[in-house]
Amino acid sequence: MRRRTFLGITTGAVAAASTLAGRGASASPARAGSFAPHVVVAADGSGDFAGIQEAVDSAPAGNASAFVIGVRPGTYTGRIVIGADRSLVTIAGLGRRPQDVMIADDRANGTPNPAGGTWGTTGSASVTVDGAGFRAHNLTFANLFDEAAHPEITNRQAVAVLTRADRVAFSRVRFLGNQDTLYVNSPAATTVARAYFRDCYVEGDVDFIFGRATAVFDRCRVHSLHRGTTPNGYVTAPSTDIANPHGFLFTRCALTSETAPATVFLGRPWHPSQDPNAIGQTVIRDSRIDAHIGATPWSDFGTWPWREARFAEYRNFGPGAPVTPDRPQLTPAEAATQTVPAFLRGPDGWSPDRHH
Repeated sequence: MRRRTFLGITTGAVAAASTLAGRGASASPARAGSFAPHVVVAADGSGDFAGIQEAVDSAPAGNASAFVIGVRPGTYTGRIVIGADRSLVTIAGLGRRPQDVMIADDRANGTPNPAGGTWGTTGSASVTVDGAGFRAHNLTFANLFDEAAHPEITNRQAVAVLTRADRVAFSRVRFLGNQDTLYVNSPAATTVARAYFRDCYVEGDVDFIFGRATAVFDRCRVHSLHRGTTPNGYVTAPSTDIANPHGFLFTRCALTSETAPATVFLGRPWHPSQDPNAIGQTVIRDSRIDAHIGATPWSDFGTWPWREARFAEYRNFGPGAPVTPDRPQLTPAEAATQTVPAFLRGPDGWSPDRHH
């Protein structure tokens, strides 16, 4: 298995990124007033439930108000599904740091499924979120699939979290994996689903943030692992439908890596099933980009050229952010429309800072 950093997440402005490059940062505990639990999960049996799924299943179906699950420190393994009938569920780690609570599973696309065949990329997810209004705070999600231990498995996509629901939010959460770590999606190609990530840490190597959702990464650390190949990886693989003006937005983030300079791409356009309407969007603005990103930061995906996707940057800085002819830049007028509220507001005026 490739060495993982298991670092802490950012807890403030991107200016702190330089101190995060070599050591983790601790996040403060969950605020009791914001995340007072209805039920508590504890691996040692001291809570209301010993497992996460049992606690999720205890949430009222069709819930109209927040249902908060507090999780005491420990490692919780096994597949978790937040069903579409379990809305407004919050899972909050009760430890001091996100590292204190880990929710994980161990399964890849090519892992044999006991029911027959293999799991596939979607089925590989450690956690699947179909319930609208889901939130997670102060914990870690991981897919622990060990690539080196399974050379017989060539389809190595291994998702830590798959979101398909609308109005989901994550704060001070770590997402750990290798290929396809975080799958931000929607129920159908023409259905918009919004996801917000604040002060999070996401690591991986190939296409490790991907899908067709509208997803905002605000003050997050996005860390590319060392694969030992050339290219060394791709950060994003958006498949935004052409009718959706908002795909992936990274703002005030830190894009970091310990791998060789100019060996990682910011992204490539994913066209699932060769869908011509999947005109992916990734916008990265006001962020620090380290030297693992080169002067031509976007890549074609098979026969699909990156220049036909919606890739852009604005006011980025750092050794991996020099403006070149191969780096489309937003104009100030365009940047004024590519903001967190613009991406997330939608027809219902959603603001993730207002809980449910």
